[in-house]
Order: sequence, then structure tokens, then C-alpha cells
Amino acid sequence: MSDYLLVIIFSLIGGLFSLIGGIILIHLKYDPNTLSRYATPFAAGALLAAVFTDLLPEGLETNSAKKIFTAVLAGILIFFIAERFLRWFHHHHEGDEESKDSSISRIVIGDTLHNALDGVAIASAFLINIPTGIVTTLAVAAHEIPHEIADFGVLVAKGMARKKVLLVNAISSLATTAAAILTFALGSTDKLPLGILLGLSAGFLLYIALSDLVPTVHARTDDAKLIQVQTILLILGVVVVGLAVELAHGYIEPGRTGVHSDTSHSHVASH
Repeated sequence: MSDYLLVIIFSLIGGLFSLIGGIILIHLKYDPNTLSRYATPFAAGALLAAVFTDLLPEGLETNSAKKIFTAVLAGILIFFIAERFLRWFHHHHEGDEESKDSSISRIVIGDTLHNALDGVAIASAFLINIPTGIVTTLAVAAHEIPHEIADFGVLVAKGMARKKVLLVNAISSLATTAAAILTFALGSTDKLPLGILLGLSAGFLLYIALSDLVPTVHARTDDAKLIQVQTILLILGVVVVGLAVELAHGYIEPGRTGVHSDTSHSHVASH
């Protein structure tokens, strides 16, 4: 299978898989808060496992620890600044007569940016090797489901038709594939430091897990109980992705170091 086709297929999985939540909401009319309550902790565990059992170890094999962890810090700061800009934009327009429309626009723009960063993470992982790409795709898909469910619920609550919300989310999810293709194309000409990109990707996913998903889990659980379903689901997310890392690296083309390793554009070797 072509390297580009492989990246396109998995980036589509990472982006379009998020629409599952919206489709469920449309056809079965489930409460978005109920769905998100159980999907969010699993997604948080999946992201944490992907970062600490796959992305960071792979990055540390290509660059020094100082460079990788600096890249992680940069990834966290980039995501923070992007989020602050979107919040500022929303606040700047909330006094307008079209405040509802500006709020909807903020959600859609934020979702598109989020999807694009997911595409960078997926492509960066595939440039290292196929198993890391697959694991990263699974982690992205896991966290996109509760994210899209939440966005879907908010947009519907603001008056947007369900089918229109699904269409907007489908178009927005294509940003994942567009960003993945661009990142992969730049990487295929030895213009990207792969280890640094993995560090940035780890920073993106770590920020999402710890600043968005984990606080949401705490907000939706009963503090009077120590062990709850959400706690078990978070741990399950860690275990599932951790096992996926082991299986992927153990059984999926273990002899290959990257998707370009058999071409004239080998990257891992150059780093």
C-alpha cells in the first residue's frame, strides 16, 4: 500500500470516526451529556497511554531528552495560546447582536484547529513507524468521540439543525486529513525533525487530556465515592491503548523502522 494512502486512510479514521457520536445522537437521540460522561474518561486514559508508552519513547530514540521535553512544553504552550485566542475571540464578539452566530463560529473554528493538530500528530507518528501511527490514530479517535459529542450537543442547543451539525462536523474533520497530508509531504523531503514533531504531538495530546478531559471527569463524578465507573473507564483506556502499543509494535511489520524505510526518502535513518 502507498505510504500516502496509508496516512490518508488512518487520518480519515482519526477524523471521521469522531462522527460516530453525532450519528448516534441523530438516530437514537441519546443525551449528549450521558454519552460524553462515559466516553470522556476512557479517552483521557487512551491519550495518556499513547503519550507515555509510545510517542515519548519513540521521540527519545531520535533526539535528546532535552529536545524532546522542550518540544512537549512547546506543544502544550501552542495549544494553550490557540485556546486563549479562541476564548478571546468569543469574548470580543459576545456583545454583538449576532452573539449566537459568533459563538457557533468559535466552536466550529476551534474544532477545525483541533482536528488539524490531530492530523499533525497522526502524520508525525507515521513518519516514525507504522505501529506508532496506528496507536496515535486510535488515541485520536478515542478522544474525538467525546469531544464531538460535546460540540454536537452545544450546537444543537444553540439552534442548529442536527443534520447541519453533522455536515459541519464532517467537513471540519477533513482538516485532520489535510494537515496529515501536508505534514507527511514536508517530512518526506527531510524537512521536518521527526523527534521534535513527536514531542509537539505529545504536548498537544497531553494538554487535551489533562486540561480538558480529566477536569471534565472530576466535574461529573460524585466526590463522596472513591471508585466509580468513570475511574474504571479511565484506567481501562490506559490498559487498552497500552496493550495496543505492545501488539502493534510486536506484530505489525516489526522489521520496518518507518513508512519510508524502503524508499529513497528515509527519515528515521537521517535522524
